[in-house]
Amino acid sequence: MQQRGISIREIETVMNKGWLIRTAKTGTHGKAYVFSYNKKWLGEYFEEKEVTVYYKIKDKSIILLTAVAKYGKNFPKGR
Repeated sequence: MQQRGISIREIETVMNKGWLIRTAKTGTHGKAYVFSYNKKWLGEYFEEKEVTVYYKIKDKSIILLTAVAKYGKNFPKGR
């Protein structure tokens, strides 16, 4: 996830504080959270970073499938 600019701590925050999203496929769960960013990413300045985590639950275990970061501003919060 590091090449996407996502830390383990951010994934944990998404899982603990994020809101459920409806774009996940059947059998897959998704959560998103918007972080204040105020830094440059790949040479461009961004105010916010939205991190979305997709995962499955199997035998009471969470299996992380992927995480996606979007950089920008004015992301909807708590959809």
